[in-house]
Amino acid sequence: MDHIKTGVNILATGQYLPTLIETNEELCKNLNIDPSWIIDKTGITCRYKVADGETCSSMATQAALQAINKSNISIDDINLIIVCTFSGDYIFPAVSAKVHFNLKCKDTQIFDIQVNCCGLLTGLTVASERMFNDSDIKNALVIGSEVNSKYINNCDINTSVYMSDGASAIILSRCTDYYGILGSYFFTDSTNYEAVRMRNGGSEYRLNNIISSDTSNSPNSFEFMEMNGIATWKQAITHLPKTITKACLKSNVKVTDIDFIIFHQANLNMIQYILKKMGFNENQSYINVDKIGNTGSASLGIALDEALNNNLIKNGQLVLFAAVGAGFTFGASVWRWGDKHDI
Repeated sequence: MDHIKTGVNILATGQYLPTLIETNEELCKNLNIDPSWIIDKTGITCRYKVADGETCSSMATQAALQAINKSNISIDDINLIIVCTFSGDYIFPAVSAKVHFNLKCKDTQIFDIQVNCCGLLTGLTVASERMFNDSDIKNALVIGSEVNSKYINNCDINTSVYMSDGASAIILSRCTDYYGILGSYFFTDSTNYEAVRMRNGGSEYRLNNIISSDTSNSPNSFEFMEMNGIATWKQAITHLPKTITKACLKSNVKVTDIDFIIFHQANLNMIQYILKKMGFNENQSYINVDKIGNTGSASLGIALDEALNNNLIKNGQLVLFAAVGAGFTFGASVWRWGDKHDI
C-alpha cells in the first residue's frame, strides 16, 4: 500500500441488540445439561433474540443510524454500503439494498458479502480497497447483521448455546496516510468445509429435496444450522494465530507492536486461549461474548463499539481485528487508530 497518498480510517461505530434476552437457565429447559456447563464450555451467560417484526435489515438500519449520528457526516455523504450477513431477509435482493431504501440514500453503491463470521472484517478491507481505488468514494458504511435465532434448533446443544442476534455498523472515511488500515491477510482451509453449515435454502437443498423424487432425506433435517464444535476449535487455534502474524507482516509491524485486539466473539475460551498463545494479556482485548453470545458477522463491530465507548482504544495505537468464519476462512487486519480530529 506504499502508493496510497491518503489513508482510510474508522470514523464512527454503532450497534443494535434486540430487546429479548435468553438466559442459560431458559435455554437449558430444552437441553439435558446444567447452565453451568454452558459457561464452562463457552463462557456465554445469555443470548439476544429478535422480537416480532425485527429483521436483518431493520437491525442493520438501526446500527447504521447510530453510527451516522456519532459521526460528523450526513446520510447523503455515504457513497458505499456493504452489508455482511448470512441471514438476510431474503436470498435476494441484497440486504444492503433495503438499508439503502431505509436510509433514503442517493448516489450510493451497495452490495452484500457472505463469508459468515469473517464477514465484517472482510467488508472493512473490501470497502477500504474500493476507497483507495475510487476517489469518488469519500465515506463507506460497512454493516454486520445476523438473525441467527431463526436458524437454530434450541434442542441442539452444538449451536443453541452459542448463537445470538444483533447488528453493528462502521463508517470508514478518508484520513492522512499515517492513520487507518495498514494491511490485511486472509486465509482459507476448506478441508472442513462441511463442519459448519446451513443447507436449507441453498440450490443443492432445493435440488435434493424438492425437485428430486428421493425422499430419504427429510427437509426437516436441513432446516437448522449445523456445527462441529471440535473441528471449529481446532481450525481456530491452528490458523488464527498464523493469520494474525501474516497480517502484521504485511502491515510492516511486529506482533509485539500491537496494542489492542478485537476478535470475532465466538467463544470466550477460544479467545482467551489465542490471546495467551500469541503472548497478549486480556487487558489488550475487549471481550463481550460472555454477555452477548456469538452474533456472527456483527460480533466484531459490536465489540469494537463497546471498546470505544469505554475509551479502551487510544489515538495512535496499533489495533488488530481477527475473525474466523465457516468454510473455514480466516482474516486479520491492522489499523493505526486516529480519533476524529485526525480525519
